[in-house]
Amino acid sequence: MIKPPKVCYLLLFSLLCCKKPFTPAVIASSGSYLVVEGVINSGSDSTIIKLSKTVKLSDAVVTNPVSQAVVFVESDQHAQYPLTETTNGNYTSAGLNLDNSHTYRLSIKTADNKQYYSDFVPVLNSPPIDSIYFTTTSNSVNINSATHDATNAAKYFRWDYTETWIIHPPFNSGYISNGDTVLTRTASQQIYTCWQSDTSSVIVLGSSAKLAKDVIVGNPITSISSSSPKIASEYSIFVHQYALTGDAYTFWTNLKKNTEQLGSIFDAEPTQISGNIHSTTNPSEPVIGYISVGSTTSQRLFITIYQLPHWASNYNAPPDCELTSCLYIYYPPNSKILENQVNEFINYKRGATYPLIPIAPIQPPGAPKPLGYTASTPECTDCTLHGTNIEPSFWKYYP
Repeated sequence: MIKPPKVCYLLLFSLLCCKKPFTPAVIASSGSYLVVEGVINSGSDSTIIKLSKTVKLSDAVVTNPVSQAVVFVESDQHAQYPLTETTNGNYTSAGLNLDNSHTYRLSIKTADNKQYYSDFVPVLNSPPIDSIYFTTTSNSVNINSATHDATNAAKYFRWDYTETWIIHPPFNSGYISNGDTVLTRTASQQIYTCWQSDTSSVIVLGSSAKLAKDVIVGNPITSISSSSPKIASEYSIFVHQYALTGDAYTFWTNLKKNTEQLGSIFDAEPTQISGNIHSTTNPSEPVIGYISVGSTTSQRLFITIYQLPHWASNYNAPPDCELTSCLYIYYPPNSKILENQVNEFINYKRGATYPLIPIAPIQPPGAPKPLGYTASTPECTDCTLHGTNIEPSFWKYYP
């Protein structure tokens, strides 16, 4: 038998034993820095600015919104356009319709009297989106975009999006218990068709700066696995396109590298992220964010399962979904139905030990009333556990 060289033992020992937690000083510090998200929309669409503070990876909370701040857009001619806090940490203004010949900045004064300004930046409007389209592979749906700028003004672009899709549980409940009896569900009580939504969590960038023409075709927006519930029925994606200056593109590129492209020995080292927002109260205080000014363009794409290959039906429903049919309500001749059995077995209350939802009646031919109901658990019948049963205003159905 050939013995492995001692160096192998040494290497194995070092890999298994020489591991010590490393917490960078910036993470270990108790500092909490301002994060500014949003774009100053120069057109008729709303401007939405989100203010928050950074949180530690070890903290229980994942968001730390900044409320009660005074926020406004300021022009280089000292005109001011106030934003109103609509929800916690979100500041909004209706369409500003700014003069494109001027530059603008964002002013923020927090409740603890700290003042922040972004740099004055020019208005850079996004050209129209030529198309949002999809292609398929053997195991995915790929969403792509195409755009061009005939004026050659926009060389750098960023995209984000909102996805919405229909979800169906394995069983369609046509009945509901009111705690006393089982009734037919009304349209507003239906729990078989719901809509679930999500927003983009990655930074999508593109550039035509090195191309002969300001044209971008086949820029990947997102990819959806064939086993995803998103494409099990009907799916929609609403894509927003932003034109960026060179400095803004550099900021977003560095942010993408630091947040999405780290983790292996082949990835780039983290870099200092320098935005265009600064504290005048404490010039050395880091501020995270980059404010751009311009109008955005958007386009929506719908995809139905009938447009996809056969593998689109590969979505696996929640496991352990079983149909129960033993919830009988016995009624001896000339006696009242023992509705308390309905109350005991079928009355659906979140957190109940054995919650069950009635699905369909069990009524043999000739029986004057149902003898019972088939039923299943909320996870297998109630789509509102994961979405809303209120149809979005933009939704459209395919025949």
